[in-house]
Amino acid sequence: MIVGTAGHIDHGKTALVKALTGVDGDRLKEEKARGITIDLGFAFLPIAKDKTLGFIDVPGHERLVHTMLAGSTGIDVALLVVAADDGVMPQTREHLAILDLLGIERAIVALTKVDIATPERIEEVTSEISRAIAGTKLEGAEIIPVSARKGEGIASLRRQLEAAMDDIPKRSSVNRFRLAVDRVFTLTGVGVVVTGTVLSGSVCPGDRVTVSPSGLTARVRSLHAQSEPAERGQAGDRCALNLVGDGVSRESIHRGDMVLDPKLHAPTDRIDARLHLLPGETRALRQRLPVRLHHGSAEVGAHIVILSNETIQPGDAADVQLVLDRPIAATVPDRFIVRDVSAQRTLGGGRFIDLRPPARKRRTIERQAQRAAHAIVEHVAAIEALLATPPFAWDIAVIARDRALTASRIKEISEALRLVLLDAGTSLIAIAPRRWQAFGAMLVEQLTAYHAENPDAQGIGRDKLRLLLQPKLPAAVFVVALQKVAVGGNIVLDGSFVRMATHAVRLASRDEAAWANIAPLLAGETRFRPPRVRDIGMTTSYPERDVRRLLKMAGRLGWVDEVAHDRFFLRSTVHELATIAAGLAACSRKSGFTAAQFRDRVDNGRKVAIQILEFLDRHGVTVNRDELRRVNTHCLDLFASPAPTFDKDNGRESSLVGRSDFKSG
Repeated sequence: MIVGTAGHIDHGKTALVKALTGVDGDRLKEEKARGITIDLGFAFLPIAKDKTLGFIDVPGHERLVHTMLAGSTGIDVALLVVAADDGVMPQTREHLAILDLLGIERAIVALTKVDIATPERIEEVTSEISRAIAGTKLEGAEIIPVSARKGEGIASLRRQLEAAMDDIPKRSSVNRFRLAVDRVFTLTGVGVVVTGTVLSGSVCPGDRVTVSPSGLTARVRSLHAQSEPAERGQAGDRCALNLVGDGVSRESIHRGDMVLDPKLHAPTDRIDARLHLLPGETRALRQRLPVRLHHGSAEVGAHIVILSNETIQPGDAADVQLVLDRPIAATVPDRFIVRDVSAQRTLGGGRFIDLRPPARKRRTIERQAQRAAHAIVEHVAAIEALLATPPFAWDIAVIARDRALTASRIKEISEALRLVLLDAGTSLIAIAPRRWQAFGAMLVEQLTAYHAENPDAQGIGRDKLRLLLQPKLPAAVFVVALQKVAVGGNIVLDGSFVRMATHAVRLASRDEAAWANIAPLLAGETRFRPPRVRDIGMTTSYPERDVRRLLKMAGRLGWVDEVAHDRFFLRSTVHELATIAAGLAACSRKSGFTAAQFRDRVDNGRKVAIQILEFLDRHGVTVNRDELRRVNTHCLDLFASPAPTFDKDNGRESSLVGRSDFKSG
């Protein structure tokens, strides 16, 4: 259990920790010379074989509140220290407000220096403390009179801390690992050591970690927990990690950094949050107010964008967007504190809601619903609520990362909510079961309507269909969704076209006979330079207009593609050409190829090669920049449907026989 001190300067916090543990938290020469705490101090008190009390001693000076905040991250119990001679002082109240904003609900109040106060004074200050903590999360905390100098009340205070240790629920270590760095130093023969409180998860020697927000990668060579060598550090432990790796040095890691599981590294400089303005403030908080944001052990400048009214009145809470001066490593629903830019007073604090908010359209009704879902602390309820808000399909991998959830935890949540997961490689989109059923029904409805209006068409274009459906999925995810629906056998994917499985188009018998004569002219050795419509007509003696009509119809069926005017390629040939382009790009050091390289590879002349490349450009398969073409691999399946052969017993499920006016010459 981690105990954090709080209280006004010179109220005896360090002396009290020393009386409890025997350890002097003041380690700096200046601290001993001036008799005040300047930086964080640490001490440990073994209680039993497997139980240790850890103490974080914080400075009480008003100019060092930022250091106090760095030390308050992850504490389990607050030890509020009030001197009997001074009573409740300004920093007592500010530290008390900070503890309340950080959500620290368990506390013990130590009334120090009772050896120099009269019984009447002790009673007076005790009443003053009770009034000060009334209405806060510390209300009802036990007040224990102590004297660090004479040892009076120390045993009673130690017993209360031991009892609290038994009452504090053990933190779960199932989430991914995070440690807020509050000290960095080097030891001879050891190397770089970082210390901090483990906020979530666990860490072991040999684990790979990332220092965020810098992105520095490291390996944990060894670790100490509660100042003792250990094989595992877990949530709630005070840990010292010996880090090694390229670039790891005392200068490359700082207080405020977060050492974490590499999968959590995604720093952000824009955060939606719920902010509570302290009731003691004399003025309303205005729009775009500059502040100092404290999160974990980090401190960063920020501006507050209020998302409801133009101001926040003292004592009120509102949704805000925090626009930071630099990125930080954070997790939902972490707590934060904001202070004024002069570092003279604490303004308020709250919880982070969303680490990836939009910079525009942040006040819409849709966005309000999303924030309300993000604000739910419990993970299952938050994900369920979020999937009920537009766009009704969310990347659950991003949600897991921003909430430090493990893959196994996400699997449990997905199974509990019966979510439909669409794995597109770079994203894992989740959809609620009812929304997925509605998506499937809408898909069938749109396809049925399209076939009724276009009976001779192969099917509807994939991207056109995507824009007709809800939820409106990203292109790559939509392909995965179609593949998942197609497993049921109701729909068929023909390259970039989609059709109902019961829909098939078949030419009239005369057109089939003509196609059987024309198709071979587009295949074989001449497939990369097929004859034009006029040449086909001359070869087959079919009228040119009828050849053009048949090839246009074949194009609608997805059997051929008109690459240039009156020049048709078999769909299988276009797919082959796209694959050749991808191969040229893959073999190039610049990941691209020139028109000349493509011409030489297919050996069909510059004019036809350019026509093919411009066709691929138009369909997004290739991108032409400075005469160097690169390939969009996500579009390589657009032409994956081969042209059919025709046979009366070709096994099609159904046919739509069209009118034929094909005439031989």
